[in-house]
Amino acid sequence: MSITEQIEDLIERKASDFEISKLFKSHITDYKNSLAELFERNQGKDFLVIHTKTLDSIISQMYKTVLRRMFGNYLPMRSNIPIAFIALGSYGREQLCVHSDIDLMIVYEKNEGYNTAAIIEKFLYLAWDAGLKLGHRVHDVTDLLSASKEDITIKTAMMESRLIIGSPFTWSATQNHLTAIRNNDPKSFIMAKIEEADVRRQKFPFSMQPHIKEGVGGLRDSQLLYWIAKTIYGVNSLKELSGELFSDEQYREYRIALELLFRVRSALHLISGKQQDQLVLDYMPRIAHMLGFSDERKLVSRLLEAQWRVNNFTQIYVKKMARHYLVNATDISTLREGRIQKGFYHVDGTLYASYNITPPPIDTLLELLVNLEDREWHFDSSVLFHFTYTQIKHPLRAKTYLLMRKLFERNHFYVIAKLMYDAGILHQLIGAFKKVLHLPQFDGYHHYPVDLHSVKCIEALESIQDPYVEALYTPLSASDKLLLKTVILLHDTGKGRKQDHSEVGAKLIVPFLKNLKLPIHQLERGALLVRHHVVMSHVAYRENFYNEKTLYQFMSKVKTSENLTLLYILTYADINGVGNGTYTSFGANLLHELYDAALEISSQNDRITDAIKRANKEKRLVHDPEFMQLSKIEQKKVLSIESNLFFFKNTSSEIIQISKQAFTCKSFTYQLNIEGGLVIHIFRRIPLNLGYLLGKLSYLDVASMDIFTLFDGIKYFKIEFLQRPQEDTMDQVEIIIEEAFDMTKKLTLPKPVIKSDEITLDCDHSIHYAQLNLNTTNQRGLLAYFVQLFDEAQINIATAKIHTNKNMARDHFLIEKQNRMCDNAREIIAKLVGE
Repeated sequence: MSITEQIEDLIERKASDFEISKLFKSHITDYKNSLAELFERNQGKDFLVIHTKTLDSIISQMYKTVLRRMFGNYLPMRSNIPIAFIALGSYGREQLCVHSDIDLMIVYEKNEGYNTAAIIEKFLYLAWDAGLKLGHRVHDVTDLLSASKEDITIKTAMMESRLIIGSPFTWSATQNHLTAIRNNDPKSFIMAKIEEADVRRQKFPFSMQPHIKEGVGGLRDSQLLYWIAKTIYGVNSLKELSGELFSDEQYREYRIALELLFRVRSALHLISGKQQDQLVLDYMPRIAHMLGFSDERKLVSRLLEAQWRVNNFTQIYVKKMARHYLVNATDISTLREGRIQKGFYHVDGTLYASYNITPPPIDTLLELLVNLEDREWHFDSSVLFHFTYTQIKHPLRAKTYLLMRKLFERNHFYVIAKLMYDAGILHQLIGAFKKVLHLPQFDGYHHYPVDLHSVKCIEALESIQDPYVEALYTPLSASDKLLLKTVILLHDTGKGRKQDHSEVGAKLIVPFLKNLKLPIHQLERGALLVRHHVVMSHVAYRENFYNEKTLYQFMSKVKTSENLTLLYILTYADINGVGNGTYTSFGANLLHELYDAALEISSQNDRITDAIKRANKEKRLVHDPEFMQLSKIEQKKVLSIESNLFFFKNTSSEIIQISKQAFTCKSFTYQLNIEGGLVIHIFRRIPLNLGYLLGKLSYLDVASMDIFTLFDGIKYFKIEFLQRPQEDTMDQVEIIIEEAFDMTKKLTLPKPVIKSDEITLDCDHSIHYAQLNLNTTNQRGLLAYFVQLFDEAQINIATAKIHTNKNMARDHFLIEKQNRMCDNAREIIAKLVGE
């Protein structure tokens, strides 16, 4: 028996409202349970249309039921009842997703013969009791225009109205008012929607976990395009403008991209069981399987490409449609004054173009850019139109490469590289990008796909924030800057293959450098820099570069001090191009120290021993004016500090400042610095319960720790944390530090899981120190546990380098050789791994 027959049966039996709503609720539940099977047969827009039509039928059936219950056997024709049920928003566009609200507007006309209020009220109660997720509005038809003026969101929803059921006379009256709403102050509406979109795009930027609805290139961008087309042209579908506003092929590519967004969003709602619009990592494997992709990487790559396409199409054609509302007569006059060549104009640092001319060939466009003043240009969407649809013939001509070289040589190349990315021609001009186009990077580190990351690295290079790096970059020769910029843009183009991406990238960059006519020695340097572009950050973060052996191995790859400088700047740009907050003061200090240490190594023909390095440091120290102000006894104490590592890790100024603070220490003293993460400096004559201190502060994640014996029995501790405590908890941090001088304090620390092959001990590291290396799964309190065991075994830690990446802890400890530590290496490791 159909639901219509079942309802009729219940009405004839004078069933209660509860029984009828229960039947509808059961019907709706059965339908929702069938959605996954329906999705297997019909995906994309077809699925959304079928879903929308099903909800139409349910709402229509509910309305008919209400009328049947109220009028009984005296039911008038529905066309005579002055009520219309109208779908709004995505429901009106027939794009309603599974768990989205059903936006419904009920419009009525006043008529003494019908109790429209009672009819509408009974319908709403029935819909709610049946479990429909309604977002509804009820309006007298004459109030529609005034209601649309209350809020731009209301006007926007009304722009997408579609009749579900009701009086055709009421619907006709409604349509007249909707036309008036569309024509009411269109300029203000268009400007407000564009401004609203700009704010949204800032809030939901491009991401490798794409927001399908609100993100850049998401469904909201496609809706913006429709709203403006509806306002200006009165169309009910963008397809009506195909062949006029844009070509059939351009629209086809846009629709294919939009179709994938529909498919992914529907699958997300079905799998999550809720209104989930962001494709987060947890859902990717199941979505990929549901949509027939071999793996999640290919799914996300296609999705990023689709969002790029929607963003590109929207940016171009929103501007093309709205341009008459965005400019005035004064603007047109100013544009004409800034004419560069036919169809191209510049005003106040922005380049504009005419939509009325055919996009010229790529060489013409590149030549146009070359002739522009070297400054940070803004490119209007009209310029994006020409670069997107320009003609690019392969193989590229020598003139094209010459123009490309001139663009690379500019001080402000980033805006041009970003224009090429936004226009989708970066891979056409630089073939090495073909394999990494929209390629996601799921390594827990990168924020952007490979191609966009590469462009972001250029932005970082041209806006260096680290004064030390900037001082190295500024005096470089034009030739070295050209090479460096090319290397930075192409350094990751070897990704997406089974081989080591650095080795592949080194091969890919050489042909491009040849085409730019760089000399052969620059080709070799370019390949070397790409091949080793991750080496400097690896050594700085993961290895003990105060060890001569580490430095010589590092410089054996880099070869020369000139290459070292370029690699340092490349590393800076690469890290900053990852995303906001990746380049920290802690990381900057590590890279700076490695650069200085490696530079010293590179300037020596003979191997530099620790003794010679110590002597060089002392020589610089004793000639420091601030050091000379110390008393002779104080100077002698500073120079008596046994630890070479203390001298290697600190500048002359830092050595003097640390020593001055030590001179004032009676029992213990400490200082806190919270400019970046928390840094604690502790000077103590009495014992410090270090395991307790680290255990209590483990939630802040230790980045590094130095421990040095100074003079007069004073030890100096410098502990850097990755996290910064909230300001209102700083008093508690100070209490913990002071409690740590109570040696009776004990913490029950969770025992970390460490395998025997994850820990090594090098007793031949140097004369005074052994090195313990740990490479295991990151676990909170790991360092505190180690220190507690070291304390129990009476082993002194000289310094600790803590590095965590991709949930792996890669820690290095320098340990003083005492208490027969190396003779008992097996016992120590056995204790650490719990054997």
